[in-house]
Amino acid sequence: MAEKHFKYVIVGGGVSAGYAAKEFAAQGLNAGELAIISKEAVAPYERPALSKAYLFPESPARLPGFHVCVGSGGERQLPEWYTQKGIELILNTEIVKADLASKTLTSAAGATFKYDVLLIATGSAVIRLTDFGVQGADAKNIFYLREVDDADKLYEVIKSKTNGKAVIVGGGYIGLELSAVLKMNNMDVTMVYPEPWCMPRLFTAEIANFYEGYYTKKGVNIIKGTVAVGFDSDANGEVKTVKLKDGRVLDADIVVVGVGGRPLTALFKGQVEEEKGGLKTDTFFKTSVPNVYAVGDVATFPMKLYNEMRRVEHVDHARKSAEQAVKAIKAAEEGKTTAEYDYLPYFYSRSFDLSWQFYGDNVGETVLFGDNDPASTTHKFGTYWIKDGKVIGAFFESGTPEENKALAKVARAQPLVENVDQLTTEGIMFACKI
Repeated sequence: MAEKHFKYVIVGGGVSAGYAAKEFAAQGLNAGELAIISKEAVAPYERPALSKAYLFPESPARLPGFHVCVGSGGERQLPEWYTQKGIELILNTEIVKADLASKTLTSAAGATFKYDVLLIATGSAVIRLTDFGVQGADAKNIFYLREVDDADKLYEVIKSKTNGKAVIVGGGYIGLELSAVLKMNNMDVTMVYPEPWCMPRLFTAEIANFYEGYYTKKGVNIIKGTVAVGFDSDANGEVKTVKLKDGRVLDADIVVVGVGGRPLTALFKGQVEEEKGGLKTDTFFKTSVPNVYAVGDVATFPMKLYNEMRRVEHVDHARKSAEQAVKAIKAAEEGKTTAEYDYLPYFYSRSFDLSWQFYGDNVGETVLFGDNDPASTTHKFGTYWIKDGKVIGAFFESGTPEENKALAKVARAQPLVENVDQLTTEGIMFACKI
């Protein structure tokens, strides 16, 4: 099999790869210099659509509608866009070996690819219950959601199990978003998670109280403080019951598991310095190996705002880190420098008719403002996080674009707070005044 050589290779074909390609094209690229190697069969797309519009019962989203970079309001990069830019898309190709010393990548089919500069954008893999030997976890109709293929399989089963029973294992992003969209498909939905409230890595108990109450009002059953320990199947091998640690048994036609992910760094073990579960980079996403960069979920980078090393799993960082790395690559070629990466953590989600945004850091004491009563008709409320007398984080449900911009501004500015009661009284107006 012939060996191919490229000046730049992006390994991984997700969000980061698409945004990196956009930046390479903007910076100037000769035909044949850049290749994207992806194990998926399609060009890079906006992954968040899979747990939302892709599964809608009416007019569901489909490719090519959500190829990158539409998620940030940019150009939609169809497969022909890559051809026009002289970028080679190498799809259905899984890299199984990376030799950074010889600058060589090897695929599962035995093809080899040489590069001058490597951009690692491998993202994360979902954590599977079969990884822990959970009894019956290999049954049919137990789903995980990461790629378009996963969403296609789930969608077909949803349509074949009209008015069926769905169990969602996990109370984080996937759990909340999929519980909503499966309920929209008229399924009987139960969400199960071990924590005392949903989305515990970000939500306070007061924030979670609203979402749990709202979901319950929508007909979603919530079981907290226990985990799935086994699954039983019918004669066709399809899941039929979920056994919980507390002894309860739930009927299920579909199970969707969303219990987190792991950064895909195994290819580079022992070759690149690591930290906090990711590949350690500098502020330009350069790793400890010359001409090797890492972006998105796999990168542990210096977060300037908080003066510490962090790894961030979110689409916003996947986009921005990719753009930063390419700017740094091109600047280095020209003997120039680019600005340091000064990232403000940003997370968001949408489900039912809800939409929340969070900026900054969620440590310190909290102040709730607005109305977080699940029965409220406005459902507009928020929370500030205060540390060392400064507002360092802000969350808001159902904000306008202007209000959300104000949240971002206050989280970055970190204003001093003399009177905590002021935050409760002023609410979002505090941020709007900064």
